[in-house]
Amino acid sequence: MDLTEPDIARIREQFDFDRSGRVVTNNAASTQPPRQLLDLYRSLTPFYENVHRGQSDASRYTTDRFESSYDTIAGWLGAPSRRSIATYRNTTEAINAVMYSLLTEFRDGDNVVTTMLEHNSNYVPWHGLCREILPRFGRRVELRIARFDHRTGELDLDHLASLVDARTKLVCCSGASNFLGSKPPLPIVRAIADAGGYPQPTGERRARLLVDGAQLVPSSFVDVQALDVDYLAFSFHKLLAPFGVGVLYAKEHLLEQSLPFLYGGDMIADGQVTPDAVGYNGLPWKYSAGTPNILGVIVSAQALRLAVDLVGGDPTRMHFRSEDPVPGPVVRRTMDRIGEHTAHLTRRAMDGLSGVPGLRMLGGPPGTPRSPLVAFTVAGWSPFELAAELNRHGVESRAGCHCATLAHHDLGLDPPASCRLSFYLYNSNADVDRAVDAVRKVVAHRPPAPTPVGGRHRREAA
Repeated sequence: MDLTEPDIARIREQFDFDRSGRVVTNNAASTQPPRQLLDLYRSLTPFYENVHRGQSDASRYTTDRFESSYDTIAGWLGAPSRRSIATYRNTTEAINAVMYSLLTEFRDGDNVVTTMLEHNSNYVPWHGLCREILPRFGRRVELRIARFDHRTGELDLDHLASLVDARTKLVCCSGASNFLGSKPPLPIVRAIADAGGYPQPTGERRARLLVDGAQLVPSSFVDVQALDVDYLAFSFHKLLAPFGVGVLYAKEHLLEQSLPFLYGGDMIADGQVTPDAVGYNGLPWKYSAGTPNILGVIVSAQALRLAVDLVGGDPTRMHFRSEDPVPGPVVRRTMDRIGEHTAHLTRRAMDGLSGVPGLRMLGGPPGTPRSPLVAFTVAGWSPFELAAELNRHGVESRAGCHCATLAHHDLGLDPPASCRLSFYLYNSNADVDRAVDAVRKVVAHRPPAPTPVGGRHRREAA
């Protein structure tokens, strides 16, 4: 069931941005934090202390809250336990953690397959691995990139399948594009990765699958065991929490057998450092070097619980500030409501933008499954200039390549940029209408420039 306008009005009361009159439509970059989470930070400060190995009441209290946060995150994703969860600063660092952990496992002649849809954070690390790092060790590992359909923005699954073979160690795929909005069918991608039959050090014969979930997790129900992903990365700053916490889910046996990304501090087993050997801590702390973002992790896990309460995912009780398990059906109901609401807003925006002269929406047509965003260009306008003009009308969009540089270049956009509106659970129909109206007004003040015969705009439209 979609969220109603009264639901949205109630939700917006929990956020400070609404008081300023801002039209927050750049949520694919970062969502807004509700006051309850900021208040939670302050409520934790009387017990401010480091975690693990402390004997004080404050340390034990903070350690308990910190560790239970891992349980909340694992349960939200359908992971077996906290042992499959590692926290980092953001999605980018989580993906880099996988890259560096696998660094010593690649053999000469292996390959990594990724796609032209990827955020730079799920392409550049693999470019660096295959074309900069491993060559310095004399090892040849090929990087292969799957195409996408320029008209719909959908991943070309046939091309992806043609790139995966018996030497494909890893397939890296976006769960939802932050530019074109398309959502690759992950069960099919999983089957393609399986078909390669690569002999992994664990004895499996399949390519591993890494999913960039930065745009997927905030508005979709994700069950990592049902999807059978090997790795999933996402950031909490796109899911109501303040900046600074990213998550890596990985299958437990992979974390057990891989080398850590960072060394020192809490990743070391207590007292197990000698001149000849170092013992690693148990999972998940093996992947928690140094002092982690303790309060950030606690608050981020509570953002998941608060989302349940905000959208009415469980009318029988309140979950925020508790540590009891959130049942799977409650997680699904919560994320389905968020997904349905943001999909409605996206369709409304696309319907409204479709009548703007010279405007070209990128990706699939209205009504097709997509992440809650729409990117577009307008003939005769620089995306940057357009976003600046929208800001003068009080509408916060975003212009640029959105770190989806490969796809912008592949579409022949010049400059490689677009303007983007993106939505989240606190956005209303009025926000969408105001944003669309602002686009109309801005564009109406400058008619589209004539399309030169054989020029760049003609090629883009084709």
